[in-house]
Amino acid sequence: MLRTTFTELVGVEAPIQMSGMGSVGGPELAAAVSQAGGLGTNTVAGLTPNEVEARMDLIRTQTKKPFALNFLIPVVDTEAVKAAARACRVVDFFWGRPDAELVRIAHAGGALASWQTGSLEEAVAAEAAGCDFLIAQGIEAGGHIRGQLGVLQLLTEVVEAVKVPVLAAGGIGNARALAGVIAAGAAGARIGTRFLAAEETNAHPDYVKALIAARAEDSVRTNRFHVDCPLCPSTHGVLRSAIERAEALQTETAGDWPGVRPIPRFAGAPPNRSFVGTIAAMACYAGQSVGDVKKVEPAAKIVHELVEGAEAILLGTKSQMSPA
Repeated sequence: MLRTTFTELVGVEAPIQMSGMGSVGGPELAAAVSQAGGLGTNTVAGLTPNEVEARMDLIRTQTKKPFALNFLIPVVDTEAVKAAARACRVVDFFWGRPDAELVRIAHAGGALASWQTGSLEEAVAAEAAGCDFLIAQGIEAGGHIRGQLGVLQLLTEVVEAVKVPVLAAGGIGNARALAGVIAAGAAGARIGTRFLAAEETNAHPDYVKALIAARAEDSVRTNRFHVDCPLCPSTHGVLRSAIERAEALQTETAGDWPGVRPIPRFAGAPPNRSFVGTIAAMACYAGQSVGDVKKVEPAAKIVHELVEGAEAILLGTKSQMSPA
């Protein structure tokens, strides 16, 4: 598989980090991506330290390879970060100003620290805070979008300014896109939307069907899914069909997350397997790579297709270049 500064640093075979994606990602998908050679990532935002320990135990029953746990700054618990750092390979942060104390806590527990950023300023701050690698997120992404630039423009600015490895995020769902960002200086890619249709996903089947039916242009930028959302106000990458279905609802409730809470119309929670109600009207987040989501398949197949294809493209491109 492709070797980069990211794979060497983290100890994985593939230059791919799975996005956290809240409850629709899930520990089973994270474990499957890690087992396939990438860096599986599971969001543990809002969990207690004991719950974080239990989540890691669950992942470790399915893979012995490195994995990451993702924390969201608006709801971060430093004790939970300490618990995570003792056992996961990477403690991953998003949605807030880079914090050197959180990075110190991750390092003290023996983990690497990463930060997903949306601007050159934030990326420079993350390196200064001590992060081991960064993620540059472009506006092509699904879910909550931090930045205001396209991924290639942001990536090129960031790799010129920092010395740590940088992953590209946003709209990367096929081998050519992965090869493209690596050729532009990235050490790999952070990928979410493509993995939502993996066999191991925790996304609701109706959500997965909507992703498969969508084209790239069906991923739109909106601030509509902001109700009960700790990361809002925010711009989101979401399916156009979800906005249309939510607008057409005749009630103020789209459904229910049994045992957790009702799901109001335009709530920010994406529908996992346990949700009931009008799934197509919920926060069906999707990046512009949704056009690459063609069918349900194992996470391992997705990882291998992306990496093997990118490697072939990069080798072919190199062989076609004429000497100056």
